Amino acid sequence: MSTSAASSQTEYSPEAESFGLPHGGWRRKLFVVIFESNTPAGKAFDVALLLLIIASVVVVLLDSMQDANQRYAKTFDMLEWFFTGIFTAEYIARLVCVERPTRYARSFFGIVDLLAVLPTYFALFLPQLGVLLDIRVLRLLRVFRILKLASYISEYQALGAALYASRRKIMVFIGTVAILVTLLGTVMYVVEGPENGFTSIPVAVYWAISTITTVGFGDITPKTGLGRAIASFIMLLGWGILAVPTGIVTAELTRSAFRDEHDRQLRCDACGSTDHTPRASYCQHCGAPLSKA
Repeated sequence: MSTSAASSQTEYSPEAESFGLPHGGWRRKLFVVIFESNTPAGKAFDVALLLLIIASVVVVLLDSMQDANQRYAKTFDMLEWFFTGIFTAEYIARLVCVERPTRYARSFFGIVDLLAVLPTYFALFLPQLGVLLDIRVLRLLRVFRILKLASYISEYQALGAALYASRRKIMVFIGTVAILVTLLGTVMYVVEGPENGFTSIPVAVYWAISTITTVGFGDITPKTGLGRAIASFIMLLGWGILAVPTGIVTAELTRSAFRDEHDRQLRCDACGSTDHTPRASYCQHCGAPLSKA
């Protein structure tokens, strides 16, 4: 099989069209390894990169622990520079192997890749920026390429569409809850007062929010009988309130599923009837072949 025929049968990732696939040579081979996870080399590269990302994040987390930092500070520093060197080389390789490097540099993962290495270099001059290394965990989003979650994209889109269609109802609900906690917080401020921890209306509203969401941190608690009665009412109210956004989104998902099912109804082009079983091949009224509406 010729090279052109083989390349015509190869399916490349969206990055090939977005960032530009080199025409040939070592840059094309490097592109396939780095960006194409449907090849053995590309999958091995992604898995190795994923393991390095996880290891580097673990090192950062351990380094933030005082005991571990005191005992293994030099080891952590060596490992961090090791990971930073690898990720820097990888970032440069990604820029080199694409036809439009500026487009990659401005992309989401391009920015994340850059932010994954910059904090280490900045930490040489400003040590406080070392904590920004945790942003590297965002690169774990690449795991979706390895796990082949493309089959679930339609479900993600359905959920996103349901949330978008419900946005006005959800915003009205959030606005109503905001008004409610403001009123209840103000009442609690009047009932309890600063002597019981409700030093201001914003503090009382904070308490109302933590109570109505059933979080209940316990840093502020009502001391009077009336305050406890109001708190009990807010707790019971919170149970019902938490179910509202779930019901809104679920109802929209149900309507969307019903519309999809209606769109998939088998329609007879001859007589126009649609009351057929899903597996029917011929119209039960006129006998004509069926097609989907």
